[in-house]
Amino acid sequence: PIKRLLDTYKKAPTKAEFIVTKLDDILNHARAGSLYPLTFGTACCAIEMMLYAAPRYDMDSFGMVFRSPPRQADVLIVAGTITNKMAPALRHVSNSRTAFLDI
Repeated sequence: PIKRLLDTYKKAPTKAEFIVTKLDDILNHARAGSLYPLTFGTACCAIEMMLYAAPRYDMDSFGMVFRSPPRQADVLIVAGTITNKMAPALRHVSNSRTAFLDI
């Protein structure tokens, strides 16, 4: 199914750049040290991510802290729909860091 999805994007007239990885790879990286995500929220999905940082779920106790500067973040989490107008802003954020964790 993923190969079919990637083939669809390869044949599209406007290409979207993305990397897909397994959840196990993220968890193994998190086990090696703390995981610092950088959020790029554009819709209601971002509200759910903020809820995860609230005291009820307390992601700080698991060693994860949201980071504002991209240089301090390990993972870029894009929560929500990316439109054509939002794509340059997302590209600017992703290019401000030399390499995120391959996700």
